[in-house]
Parts: sequence; C-alpha cells; structure tokens
Amino acid sequence: MSGWEEFLRVKGWESEHESVNRLLRHYKRKVRSEHTKANACQALKGLSEFAGMGPDELVRLDVKEASRFVQEFVDSLKDKGYSIRYVNVSLAYLKTFFKLNGFEGARGLEVERHYQPSRYRKREEYIPTHDEICRMAYAAGSTRNKALILALYSSGLRNSTLRAVLYMDVKGDLEKALDIVKVPVYPEMKMVDPGACKGNIFYYSFFSRETVEAIREYLDERRKTYENIDNEEPLFVSTSKTLRPEARRRTLVMKKTLEHLVKRAARKAGIKRWRNVYPHCLRKAFESALRNSGLNTKDQEFLMGYILPGSRDAYYDHTKIEGLRSKYIQIEFFPHKINSVENLRKKQVLDTFKLLGFPEDKIKRVEEALVNYKTVDDAMEEIRKLSQEEYKLRENPNNDPRKVIDE
Repeated sequence: MSGWEEFLRVKGWESEHESVNRLLRHYKRKVRSEHTKANACQALKGLSEFAGMGPDELVRLDVKEASRFVQEFVDSLKDKGYSIRYVNVSLAYLKTFFKLNGFEGARGLEVERHYQPSRYRKREEYIPTHDEICRMAYAAGSTRNKALILALYSSGLRNSTLRAVLYMDVKGDLEKALDIVKVPVYPEMKMVDPGACKGNIFYYSFFSRETVEAIREYLDERRKTYENIDNEEPLFVSTSKTLRPEARRRTLVMKKTLEHLVKRAARKAGIKRWRNVYPHCLRKAFESALRNSGLNTKDQEFLMGYILPGSRDAYYDHTKIEGLRSKYIQIEFFPHKINSVENLRKKQVLDTFKLLGFPEDKIKRVEEALVNYKTVDDAMEEIRKLSQEEYKLRENPNNDPRKVIDE
C-alpha cells in the first residue's frame, strides 16, 4: 500500500472519507485511470499534510481560508523546485476536489495559477542521433540493458509502458521467429504499472530486427538462469541482488533504474550532454525516425500512441497488423550501419571487376552505376549488362559476324 492510500484510507476506487469518495467517483467515471487517481490523491495528501488537517476537515473551511491554504501549498511546491507544469496540474486536481465538495460558483476557490511559457521545459533534454543510440546500446553493459535501449528507440514506448510489457505479449511473434515483433499496448497494462497505457488508448508498435536479436539473446540468458520464462513474467525483469531469485524474475525494472541505465549508457557512449538524455528522449528519436521514413501521418500518430484528430481515429483501420508491419520494416533506425555495409559491398564489387581484368572504361561505368543506386542490389541489373558486354567482346574481340554451321 502506498503512502497516499494509507493516509486517505483508499482501497480500490473507494475511501472511508466521503470527500475523497466524491473525487474518486468523479475520476472513475471520467477516465478510470490508476495513474490519474494516484496523482490526484498524492496532491490531496500533500495539501492535507501542509494544512495539518484531514480531507473532510478541509472541505468544512470557508472559501477564503481554503483558498489561502491551497495558494500557499502550490506556491511552496514552486519554491521547492517542482516544475511549473507539476505545480499547475496539482492545483487543477485540488480545485476539482473542492469543486466536487461544494466549492463552486460564488463559493469557488480564488487561487492563481503560475505562469507557464509556451514550450516550457524545466529540465533540458538531448535527443541522441541514431549513431549515438547504437553506441549507447553496445555500451549498456549487459544483454538486458542493450535490449532495453534498443526497445525504447525502435518501439517509441514510454518508460512505464515498456516496463509493463509481459513475456506473453510478444511470445507469439518470438516463437514464430519473426524479425519484426508486434508490441501491444492495452488498458489492462495499468494493473502492472499505473502509468503504462496513457489515456487508456489501445495501440501497438513493433520491435526492430536489431531489437529482436538483442531480446532473444537476453531471454536465452534468462532461461539459463531460471530454466524457463512464464507468460505472466515481465519481458524485462529486475536484477536487484536484494531480491530472492524467484521474486526477482517477477519484478519489474524500476522507473528510476531505467532512467539511470540510459544516462549511464549515454555517458559511456561519449555523448557530451549525457546528463540530459532520458528514456523519453529515445521516444522522440523514434518519432524522428518515423518522420524520416516517409510513413503517412496517420500511421506515424498511431505508432506513437496518439489519438488521431477529428473523425480520423474512427476511420483508421488498426486491424491491418501485417500491412503496418510491412511499412514499419521500411524504417531505417540505423541508416549509418546500412550505409557502411553498402559501401563495403560496393568496394568488393569494384575490386572483383578489377581482378577479372576489366578495362578502365568498363570499371568506370560500373562505378557510376553503383553511385547512381542506393544499394548494390538495385545496381546489379545494370552491372550484369556491363559484364555480359565484356564477355561477348572477349569471345569475339574483332566483333566479326560469325555463323555456326553444322558438320
């Protein structure tokens, strides 16, 4: 039981305090989000402790006294260094609590919000490049950490959502030996972590080929340790030595743990602004990869877990999983690796033609063909034609007309 549940005597969506009950019933009807419930109750607990009275006592105050307590409390949050966004959201929860308990109209609270500039961000962020993310993955220090970093980047899942993914969510695609694995996001994930499915929006994303390879390697290690993996176990589990092995395999990676390992990997990867790299930065890098891939806007927004604006969400067909999977395959998460491999292949093709003794003009034409195409495979048809011309010329160097006659 968390601190606010004990303090406010909350069990599920009910409380022994009638004033708190009204708040819980409101959010149960409106969003039924465990995360929203926790945030609202945490703000109410903070105000109660600040004022030195219980929630039922707070709603018996006159409007002037209640407004003073709330104003002083949110101002104290700002003075303690909390972000303006957090302060204003806490204020919104408290105003809702008082409104549901009769403080509305002429009796409404008189409390001022703190000014929040557009594009306000309390903490600085650095969005790593695909090359830096690749280095982070290999500097992560373990197969689990490598798989976590690649999974954050290639799926775009939020911190809480990724940590709440269970083995059974991806087991089917893994057992089919698919290179691209579907990752579902659904409201029931909130039972694993309250913040897992933001807005109770169902959607799905995918893990890339590189991520799936890393996950398979990590799961193989887990099987060696625990012999098997149960369906209900988290996909990524804690490695805390304070837990017994049987408890460890069923315990989620903590939110702070994921933040620390991402930051540590960024530092080891040589990123100068490693202190500003958070798990959410990899989600933004994922969004950038989607934009650069040429996917249409609706597909991009669906893979990010957004509600499509207007009536577009109702008409978006999210059931065509294989269609979206084939589009996802086209996303180049690590184009620098593809380019380096293709450059090596192009060099090998040119070296082969030189070893076969092709004249300079033909080699130059092969080189031009390789430059004009993105990959060697795309250029092969033109290169074949050039090689066939050369062999014909060698068989008949004078280009004389010849006729085959029978015996």
